[in-house]
Amino acid sequence: MITELETDRLKLRQFRNEDFEPLAEMMCDEEHMRFIGGTCDRDTAWRRFAALAGHWFLRGYGFFAVEEKATGGFVGWTGLWFPEGWPEREIGWTLLPAATGKGFVTEAALRVRKHAYEDLGWDTAISLISKKNFASKKVAERLGATHERNIILWGEEAGVYRHPNPAEI
Repeated sequence: MITELETDRLKLRQFRNEDFEPLAEMMCDEEHMRFIGGTCDRDTAWRRFAALAGHWFLRGYGFFAVEEKATGGFVGWTGLWFPEGWPEREIGWTLLPAATGKGFVTEAALRVRKHAYEDLGWDTAISLISKKNFASKKVAERLGATHERNIILWGEEAGVYRHPNPAEI
């Protein structure tokens, strides 16, 4: 069973079949996907969707579908990510274009980080952010994460943003 979390405005839950349509549409949006693996066709979008769900089975944690409580609508995902080859356990996020600018990512990521530290016993986490993704850098800073170093991820330079450890929060 996948954990469910809540904030004042959001429900963080497992993915559902009906989340695929808005997710697949977003994955075709070149502007929105330029920092998170690039665009893809529906078949590849389905495989990415399945990977998000499958990560839970393999690691015991993963990305949550983010649902806005007021509307019941799927607005994106946030959660914990550590696939094969990843440098460290990560807190990540992506919202549908229409859901950006409302503070949802910060709210959801703070709740996810609390879950990682308090429930899973993590003592550190990073967020990997493209050098050109200024919006996500601002989110990381609002979360108290600091730029630690740069790495090459998917052929591009990305910043490793270190979240404060549990004792620092």
